[in-house]
Amino acid sequence: MKKLLLSATLTLAAAGITTVQADDGPLRIGVDVPYAPYQYKLPDGTITGFEVELVAAACQQMQRECRWVEQSWDGIIPALLARKFDLIASSMNITEDRAKQVLFSDPYFQVPSVWVGQAGHDWQPGDGDLADAAIGVQQGTIQDEYVTRFYPKADIRRYGDSGAVVNDMQAKRLDLVFTAFPLAQETLLGDEEFARVGKLVTGPESIYGPGIGAAFRKRDAALAEDFNAAMGEIKADGTFQRLHEKYFGE
Repeated sequence: MKKLLLSATLTLAAAGITTVQADDGPLRIGVDVPYAPYQYKLPDGTITGFEVELVAAACQQMQRECRWVEQSWDGIIPALLARKFDLIASSMNITEDRAKQVLFSDPYFQVPSVWVGQAGHDWQPGDGDLADAAIGVQQGTIQDEYVTRFYPKADIRRYGDSGAVVNDMQAKRLDLVFTAFPLAQETLLGDEEFARVGKLVTGPESIYGPGIGAAFRKRDAALAEDFNAAMGEIKADGTFQRLHEKYFGE
């Protein structure tokens, strides 16, 4: 019965309908949209995606209502600290620098990065310094940090959101894009004008950390513990695997 209730709640949560009446008030969750397939909007404006449904399931386990608050990436940690919302669940990598400001949950998945180039390009990351290559990244992300560290001679172009990176690549104003692999699959790699370049990137750990986690204010350790316990439950009962298969296949 518990699994049936959880499944029904997930379906409703994905449709923007909340069924849980929270004893301690709703959890406000900061999210940067779009970042498909993790967070994106349906035509009616509903926010959904793999991480959205995953966190909705955690909220159900915690018996808390969850509400999504849109926030641009470059201001998402300051907005958390300013109490605009209670936690961040927006494909945020756990890093040492961020951990100086926020308290992270346990990691709950990993997102590899990928290079995407214009079809027929001659750029090869790893074979040189990419001097003069126009590289698009979303500002303030681990991809931004990666290219800044390893390709300082490149023409690095930083954008406020992932959609703007994709738009400039499609307009051929960029030679390469360095972005999350699932996002590239959703937006660029299905087009014959673009090609994946090289291997997927998941390190070094000094940049990528151990994976993706939710971020809390440091004073909210009890809330982070409850969230970790809820994530443990939904991994144990098969919900995590079901959602992973829904969005990424087996």
